[in-house]
Amino acid sequence: MEEKEIKVRDREALLFHSSGRPGKIEITASKPLTTQRDLSLAYSPGVAVPCLEIAKNPATAYDYTSKGNLVAVISNGTAVLGLGNLGALASKPVMEGKAVLFKRFADVDGMDLEVSTENVDEFVNCVRFLGATFGGINLEDIKAPECFIIESRLREIMDIPVFHDDQHGTAIIAASGLINACDLTGRKLADIKLVVNGAGAAAIAVAELVKSMGVTPDNVIMCDSRGVIYKGREAGMNQWKSAHAADTDARSLEDAMKGADAVFGLSVKGAITPAMVKSMAKQPIIFAMANPDPEISPEDVAEIRSDAICATGRSDYPNQINNVLGFPYIFRGALDVQASTINEEMKIAAANAVAALAREDVPDEVAAAYSGRRLQYGPEYIIPAPFDPRLIIAIPKAVAQAAMDSGVARKPIFDMAEYENQLRSRLDPTAAHLQLISDYVRAHPKRIAFAEGEEETVIRAAAAFRNSGYGTPILVGREDRILETAKSLGIESLDGVEITNAALTNDNRKYAEFLYQRLQRKGYLWRDCQRMVNQKRNVFAAAMVAMGQADGMITGLTRNFNRSFTDISTVIDAKDGEIPMGLSIAIAKGRTVFIADTRVHDEPDAEQLAEIAIQAAKKARQLGHEPRVAMISHSTFGNPWTKDTDRIREAVAILEGSDVDFEFDGDMSVDVALDTELLKLYPFCRLSGPANVLVMPALHAATTASKLLGKLGGGTVIGPVMIGLAKPAQITQMGATVNDLVNLAALAAHEAEHG
Repeated sequence: MEEKEIKVRDREALLFHSSGRPGKIEITASKPLTTQRDLSLAYSPGVAVPCLEIAKNPATAYDYTSKGNLVAVISNGTAVLGLGNLGALASKPVMEGKAVLFKRFADVDGMDLEVSTENVDEFVNCVRFLGATFGGINLEDIKAPECFIIESRLREIMDIPVFHDDQHGTAIIAASGLINACDLTGRKLADIKLVVNGAGAAAIAVAELVKSMGVTPDNVIMCDSRGVIYKGREAGMNQWKSAHAADTDARSLEDAMKGADAVFGLSVKGAITPAMVKSMAKQPIIFAMANPDPEISPEDVAEIRSDAICATGRSDYPNQINNVLGFPYIFRGALDVQASTINEEMKIAAANAVAALAREDVPDEVAAAYSGRRLQYGPEYIIPAPFDPRLIIAIPKAVAQAAMDSGVARKPIFDMAEYENQLRSRLDPTAAHLQLISDYVRAHPKRIAFAEGEEETVIRAAAAFRNSGYGTPILVGREDRILETAKSLGIESLDGVEITNAALTNDNRKYAEFLYQRLQRKGYLWRDCQRMVNQKRNVFAAAMVAMGQADGMITGLTRNFNRSFTDISTVIDAKDGEIPMGLSIAIAKGRTVFIADTRVHDEPDAEQLAEIAIQAAKKARQLGHEPRVAMISHSTFGNPWTKDTDRIREAVAILEGSDVDFEFDGDMSVDVALDTELLKLYPFCRLSGPANVLVMPALHAATTASKLLGKLGGGTVIGPVMIGLAKPAQITQMGATVNDLVNLAALAAHEAEHG
């Protein structure tokens, strides 16, 4: 099954950008600023010391300031996405988004700067003086030909990397795909005949890069809207097009593509026709990269040529030419060696690294997420998946090495193995694995019942679940109320959303009979079960899941946990050998900690604590973490000892006697469990590093810790996620947001597939 394209409604997008703190980025301090001493070190008088050091030796700015991890994302808004010249201010949401991608994928701090001028001299003069602040400059969404002039001039006068991603990001990923497509079809770069349709920034950058990588210049024909760019043509020419003028008799794209081995489309929808594809050489390579609609669709190509290798710019087709595979990691490598520029050698190294990664075995977690496709090196997999966790190592390492080899690195790396470890530790795997879960659910959509279907937040979440391609949301509630509320919310259509309740379905008797068989010896009469199905939406939704009418459910927005859990547990049992429990996932400052049990057990006994540890460790591993479990107490290894300490020590003893495959220890206080230096005070401790799974001694401690982190911890808390039930059922917290509901619904859908 193909991955579904995410559909975003205007209102949904505006709410996302405006809710809470407007925008997508903020500045946070990386040092404590709570006491007078902190402030005196951060500012006056302590700040004078690094100032004087930098004045003596400017290179120390990388040691004492954020310069070495800070990239400016700069635009004048003259070519915003596919929207045209919107101006500097209107480009700001895109530039903030680019900064977010830098942080998300490569732990690079991005700061957006919008420059309100279309004058090249003014723009260059503004940016040229920013070199003291930033470690690199990422130019974005600047129209051609001004983008060529701006980048060229800034590269000459600045001693930090300057990179126009619209040009070089696309070129690098397209080149990596070409390397593998040629490998699969038995071609050599030097021998291929390549047509580039389009003569904008990206097209010219692609042509320049592939020529520098070995494609014979005379074998490249570039076309623009007037046809072939040939030697001697005068109409519509400029110096950048002239550099790629071909000595050819071809005058149209149709002429150029006859017998061509490959074509790169960087133009508009429909520019490449079936007849053109039919005229190409055997095993043609067709990269139709126009967005949102390619020059020709892979389906249209397949009808004509079964031997073609296709790539597009879209995520719902195999082989996406996606810049996010490149720019974050290229800057990561450049910054880490304090490169003075990003040169051709570094771009080629990045392209080769991306290509090489696609030829390696695909990690299990990536393969699982994209199992609707065949993720094995071949015609439908010539470019790595965007969320492949190996990208953070492969590309920066290659770029850094190329910078050193070409002499532009001012801080060489002498221990590449240690550098790999540093790269690996830069990104918390949770976000990537949550994305992989989302991608998996899109490839395997499910039916999820939203028990509180009349609530505004739930209706919006159901629409977002549908728009994200996760499957079919089922709203449990009165149809007239739901439709009226949806209309008031500006939701144009609920197509793809089902609405049901006890009055609309014909399955009530079946649900009641199922419930009666479970409860008849527990004091319930038939009419009791019938009344529960008819009147309790949680029971009704849970019965849908139990009877296979839905794959999972979500509730809890308007009812406290105990009421919701009681309703669900009357219908759905625990998994064999497990216990129901809540697991909160706290993500802050690039670090994830799993907290359990934050839902069910008031004061778990030793056996329950051990089982909670086992189940929490299993879920942590599913999300990409090697679990290190700390059994939390007020004491650390008996100091101070109280009678409650024995219960935790007994749990540790049970784990010692079990065949578990993760690190664990306790009793220990939470500060010791999370602090490397404090752990050194206890050399006998089994944990090889700070704990990432905290098994709390009681429910009140677990819920207090997770909610405190959510409000004051400067991070995100996901969940609590319910685990240990035989069927997927998630209970959100009262007052949850649309995003909370969608995340938990996606997790329920994922659990339905994996159990």
